[in-house]
Order: sequence, then structure tokens, then C-alpha cells
Amino acid sequence: MTADSHPAPLSIRLARADDPGEIDQLYDICVRTAAWGRDASGLLAEHRLLGDIFVGPYLACAPDLAWVLATEEVQGTPSQPVGYFLAVADTVAFEDKWEHEWWPRLRAQSPRRPVQPGSPDVWLHSYVENPPRTPADITSRYPAHIHVDLLPEAQGNGHGRRLWTTAIKALRSRGVPGVHLGVAARNTNAQGF
Repeated sequence: MTADSHPAPLSIRLARADDPGEIDQLYDICVRTAAWGRDASGLLAEHRLLGDIFVGPYLACAPDLAWVLATEEVQGTPSQPVGYFLAVADTVAFEDKWEHEWWPRLRAQSPRRPVQPGSPDVWLHSYVENPPRTPADITSRYPAHIHVDLLPEAQGNGHGRRLWTTAIKALRSRGVPGVHLGVAARNTNAQGF
């Protein structure tokens, strides 16, 4: 982008959950925002595993509630994701499906490898082996949950709120009474959202 140019317009569309290239791009966004909203590329040895935990299950289990914020396709230049907003209407059912369908396959594909003690990869492997369950006192009041990541160039211009509105409309149309979102204490940008 030159000093004279304007940022490419961004639009919201459903994720292409059956497109391996787009899945790779969304996994990359996950890594580039994993360090409390900043790039974790230099912190992780296993980039793919992060996406397998925090993006892949949503695309596989709830593709109709997976949106991408992307540049618009212009004159043959394909649309490029710069963020995503993933939701599930029923967290308990999602976690059950995750446990019975997603985790066994992932565990078989990613046998425990030696990792640097104290590295974030230790946490990733621990998460796969013993994934947390959302407490019932949360899911009883807020059965849906969301996962959102926006690259820095997509932050601060109301795009997150546009994605939020899109997701909430879809969840309300399904009769969902509440939504929860977990945010790391160190991710101050997301807390402001």
C-alpha cells in the first residue's frame, strides 16, 4: 500500500470451511494473534497445533457460524482473510462432539513429541490431552460461545463490532439466550472490544 492508497475495503462472509487454503490462512491468523492479540510465530514450534485447537473444530462442527473478515475480491485478486469470528450455539454439545470426534483424531495425528520445557507448546499439548470443559454455571446461562481474532490492520475500525452483530443475529435466530467469551487478562485490546 502506498501513501496515496486507501486500505482495501473489508467485507464479512461465511468462512470457506471446505477450502484447505482458507483454513491455512485462518490458522495463520490464529498464530499471528495468539500472544494476547500479538504475533506468536516466534513463540511456538507447532503453529498448526494452535489452529487445530482454536479454529479447526469450529470450522468442522459449526461452519454455518464461522465468519471471515476479508478484503474484497478485486479484478481476479482473491479475497484475503484478515480476521474471523467463530461461534457455536450450544457449547456443551460442541465440547461433547469435540471430545468424541475432534480430539481423538488430533491425538492420533499429533503424538506427544518432546517439547522445550516451559514453552507454550507444552501448554498446547496439555490442552489436547486434557481439554477444559466450560463450567455448567456459565453454559446454563450463556450456552453459546465465540472465538474471535483480527489481525492488527483490521482492528480499531468497527470491524469486530460488525462481526459481533452478524453472529448475534444468527444466534438469536436460533433462539440462543446468551453468549460467553473468554478473554486472557493480558489481552487488553480484546477486553476493550
